[in-house]
Amino acid sequence: MNVEKKITQLPPEPHQAMIDRYGREGGYIPGDDRNPWVPFGEFAAIKHFSFDVRTNTAANILWVKGGGRIGTHKHHGVVSAITLEGSWGYYEYDWISKPGDFVYELPGAAHTLYSDDPNGMKAMFWLNGPIDFYDDNANFEFTADVFWFIEHYTKYCEANGLEIDQNMFV
Repeated sequence: MNVEKKITQLPPEPHQAMIDRYGREGGYIPGDDRNPWVPFGEFAAIKHFSFDVRTNTAANILWVKGGGRIGTHKHHGVVSAITLEGSWGYYEYDWISKPGDFVYELPGAAHTLYSDDPNGMKAMFWLNGPIDFYDDNANFEFTADVFWFIEHYTKYCEANGLEIDQNMFV
């Protein structure tokens, strides 16, 4: 495949000097083995892609193995997801998300994610704001915010001798 490179000349930014000095052009985070699946409970793992502490946002792929679930949780911000593989749903709703489906969750939503798919599920999530997790008796367990996701990723990398990808930090 021959892709022609096109460079577009844009008008100068009024703050170009500041952008040149402090700005980032974007980043590339590989989805391969350089970016590990970090265990998340007994039935799940997370592949982290970005962390923005300024906006308390994170992006990742959640993998829930077949017959697995993650705990009941309540959102304080908007969450969006696109299902990549398998199928999944929430016990509290009557729909099942399949590859290509888009899901959004609003602040205040509380639910329990599960996958009965024998192959499990993988979905790309964009998380805005904290998420409170609860045990099966509705007792608060922990809050997952951007700082929790950073610690989840960095502690795993450090414990396993893996390089921390600085491009993930927006």
